[in-house]
Amino acid sequence: MPRRITLSLWGLALTLALMTLLATGFGALRLPITLLWNGTDDALRQIWFTIRLPRVLLALVIGGSLALAGCVMQGLFRNPLADPGLLGISSGAACAVALWVVLPVTLPALLMLYAPMLAAFLGALAATLVIFLLSQQRDSSLSRLLLVGIAINALCGAAVGVLSWVSNDAQLRQLSLWGMGSLGSAQWSTLLAVTSLMIPTVLIIWRLAGALNLLQLGDEEAHYLGVDVRVVQRMLLLCSALLVASAVSVSGVIGFIGLVVPHLMRMWLGSDHRAVIPGSVLAGAFLLLIADTLARTAVVPAEMPVGLLTSLLGAPWFLWLIFRRGEQHG
Repeated sequence: MPRRITLSLWGLALTLALMTLLATGFGALRLPITLLWNGTDDALRQIWFTIRLPRVLLALVIGGSLALAGCVMQGLFRNPLADPGLLGISSGAACAVALWVVLPVTLPALLMLYAPMLAAFLGALAATLVIFLLSQQRDSSLSRLLLVGIAINALCGAAVGVLSWVSNDAQLRQLSLWGMGSLGSAQWSTLLAVTSLMIPTVLIIWRLAGALNLLQLGDEEAHYLGVDVRVVQRMLLLCSALLVASAVSVSGVIGFIGLVVPHLMRMWLGSDHRAVIPGSVLAGAFLLLIADTLARTAVVPAEMPVGLLTSLLGAPWFLWLIFRRGEQHG
């Protein structure tokens, strides 16, 4: 990679590390790093270690996962408007998790930790396969894919509504908060579960970065250049579905990170996925960390759902993208 891009990625990584340290001190209770290490209050250290730090790290993991899933979807469909939320993938995962919440099944402790993620993965994968099959048809277009995404979102939203209607009070509150996106349930166990799925998935996508670059030339050209197109496409679809599923199962629906971040990275770093993939992971982690920090501090002592903040940012960006593409084709 060019030196400029390498330095940009290192600069982004250092900025993210600095912001991570600062974010652990902000919240309803201020916990500066200097106070924790120079003071003698074990209670504050316990709050920082068991509540604040897992939440900050979970924001990094989920933000990076959602941004990377959006990067893969945009590269796979060769369109900057492709996004797991807009195409209904997040809704498919959300519907499956809602079904798990309302109709729980008793499983061993380890399986119970991963069960919501498995349910979300199956829901995300089902929606992804529908979108992918439609994108392979000769008459497929972006407008058709978006319409299919709207239909999937509507169907899954109706299913979640029915499940909310038949749920009890505790389940209803859980579904309501989870539907707006929140990191309030962060624990070391959930962080470990999400990270254990994210890291190998990111490594697989990174190994396929070169093949994803060749897919931008078209399926036929990529095939002649030695890419096993079907295998690569299926691997990337499975990886993006797994990233979305693991994020949604823990944090609920957090929209637009997968749309905004990869597009910004392509504008900044170029079209080479060897740069866009790590850039998207770092920038997605940074964006969700900022959003979650604002959610924890903007309306103290209450807490704003972080999904509302990302939607406030992403919706205007989506409109701008649509108008920009309309002017380019006009």
